[in-house]
Amino acid sequence: MPIEGAVALVTGANRGLGRHFAQQLVERGAARVYATARRPESVDLAGVVPLRLDVTDEATIRAAAAAAGDVTLLVNNAGISHWTNLVTGTLDAIRAEMETNFWGNLAMVRAFAPVLAANGGGAILNVLSAQSWFAYPSTNGYHAAKAAQWALTNAVRMELAEQGTLVTGLHLGAVDTDFSAAYDGPKGDPADAVRAGLDGIAAGAIEVLADDWSAHVKRSLADDPARLYAEIRAGAV
Repeated sequence: MPIEGAVALVTGANRGLGRHFAQQLVERGAARVYATARRPESVDLAGVVPLRLDVTDEATIRAAAAAAGDVTLLVNNAGISHWTNLVTGTLDAIRAEMETNFWGNLAMVRAFAPVLAANGGGAILNVLSAQSWFAYPSTNGYHAAKAAQWALTNAVRMELAEQGTLVTGLHLGAVDTDFSAAYDGPKGDPADAVRAGLDGIAAGAIEVLADDWSAHVKRSLADDPARLYAEIRAGAV
């Protein structure tokens, strides 16, 4: 799907990866970019249309779908991590991660699938994570939510194929944004990850591995899982 001339909507576009998505879409010649956030006044990019949207609030999702009826590219970027484990973490924190990363993503797809169909099919880019495929101490609520979001991405790809909608999953390791501020390991350039995702959409790819770590983890799914977990315990992440 060509990026130039597309009408895009990006969730969580006021900072981090979402801000990079909105900026690069403008730079690539998108006809219009809806930069959404719970507080649209916090969007500080030129050339975008700020729009109020909270992916956990059905009313704002319906309002956004009504206001942005010309969308041809939906970028589901909004996500949260409360840095919690499943056994010892609070259930409220774990539920919040699933509410945003899984249910919020699904609500956006359900609201905008008819919009995309009416506009010729278009595309959806779901921002996933290498943690769709592996657990890590203190982020296992996030891991479970991202694994569910990966399954969601694969499922809606099949369900929306008949209407001609491309559904792409973008997997990446940690990148240098405030989202990963508490992580003290290696971090990639968020602009590179965003560029890989948009290049994937332009090429019609259904899955994009934005960095070497994501590619390594994906390959490990066909291997003895003990090897990957030995790497994680050894601090190779």
